[in-house]
Amino acid sequence: MDVLRTELDGVLLFRPTPHRDDRGLFTRTFDHAIARDNGIDPDAFTQDSQSRSVRGVLRGLHGRRGRGEAKLVRCAHGAVHDVLVDAREASPTFGKWQAFRLDDSEFLSLYVPPGFLHGFQCLTEVADVCYRIDRPHDPSEDVGVRYDDPDLAIAWPEPVSLISGRDSSAGSWRELTTSM
Repeated sequence: MDVLRTELDGVLLFRPTPHRDDRGLFTRTFDHAIARDNGIDPDAFTQDSQSRSVRGVLRGLHGRRGRGEAKLVRCAHGAVHDVLVDAREASPTFGKWQAFRLDDSEFLSLYVPPGFLHGFQCLTEVADVCYRIDRPHDPSEDVGVRYDDPDLAIAWPEPVSLISGRDSSAGSWRELTTSM
């Protein structure tokens, strides 16, 4: 498994080597030792979650106040355009965003440190996204920024077919950063 640094401070991509044959494929999606060797406490993850979306659905941009949360994100089926925004005021990449294609061909896992906003758009008829999260969800810590915030100017690849009421009424990047 290769570990790739990204443009965002602390964000890592884990690229496994799928073994393919006539039966299909086998791949490792998480490795305790490799995580530890790259500064991630593999024992810290307490919850695994999964979402299923259809083409054009956009989820996000979501984050958490307080300690935030670290997570590993991967797409087990289909493909998504995954976006991270660095919301850590002291970070050298504060306010910057980066997009990643997560899919069921390369099986990349994206390590998201605490303090990032996260969102994705489904690029295929159906996509299953799996999350490994380092602490239980506390709704009182939830924060959100609209996916189409002009200060972030995130380029989404498809027209948005569906977004939750919560996400469509999320605040702006400016509101979030002035309330920190």
